[in-house]
Amino acid sequence: MNPVPQPAMEKDNPAPEWFQRAIASPFEDCFVTVDGCRIHYLRWGRLGKPGLLLVHGGFAHAHWWDFIAPFFAEDYRVAALDLSGMGDSGRREKYTAQNFANEVIGVCGDAGFGEPAVLVGHSFGGFVVLKAAALSQKPLGGVVIVDFPIRPPPLQKEHEAKRPLVRRKETYSNLEVALSRFRLIPAQPCDNQFILNHIARHSLARLDAGWNWKFDDHLFDDFELGNIPETLTEGKHPLAVIYGENSALFSPEIISYMSGLLGPNVPFVTMKSAHHHLFLEQPLEFVALIKNLLAQWKRLAGPN
Repeated sequence: MNPVPQPAMEKDNPAPEWFQRAIASPFEDCFVTVDGCRIHYLRWGRLGKPGLLLVHGGFAHAHWWDFIAPFFAEDYRVAALDLSGMGDSGRREKYTAQNFANEVIGVCGDAGFGEPAVLVGHSFGGFVVLKAAALSQKPLGGVVIVDFPIRPPPLQKEHEAKRPLVRRKETYSNLEVALSRFRLIPAQPCDNQFILNHIARHSLARLDAGWNWKFDDHLFDDFELGNIPETLTEGKHPLAVIYGENSALFSPEIISYMSGLLGPNVPFVTMKSAHHHLFLEQPLEFVALIKNLLAQWKRLAGPN
């Protein structure tokens, strides 16, 4: 993964007009307290429109969606949250799947969504939206899991046994040095350096001693995913899967297992040539895919 360039380099590689328009779109910074923790989220669109909630992956934050959310703001009330321990949300002594799911439900209740809401979760956020959908007392318009693999139990056990410990964060005295250390996990190519630059800047916080990443490095200490297939059976809502053709997380075995688990009525959409962080590589294609899914679900739901 190439490092994020220093600011001077951006003048020679300006972001395209569509991206500049998107990140310049007006939004609101909002907070809601969930299970005793202050949760930060961003909000676009008009009060009372159908809800669309975007949930980031592990160690990420709401601003990963800054260039995606505005494309939906005309028809939806869109929100993107910082899960606890990430972004500008508060921290917890211990993080649980139930807390994360409650945060999604809490933001849906606070954001002024019309009913029903659609949840979109990338990577670890895919797990969170599945858990939230299983716990939600309100009907949902749909759930989209984006490149979150559901592994066969033996593979899941093997994966968890090999999961590396998170290295404790380093503090950088210089912003440019900190930005140069930004990496995607898992590592992959991404030609849209302007997107990585934007995300990296929102990933850092200024401290007395310098610059540091916003996430809590104890985030996944002793974290338990629980029984994911069981969680799937608890939700009654439209479901779709989007994954990258070249994703490091989606092997043929996992695709086959998920297809059998979810059944023939759940669409599996492959983004050609894309990796795990597919909406960073192909943002406009990703927007088109989500819009198509939303339109299909709206037609199936029929008139209100």
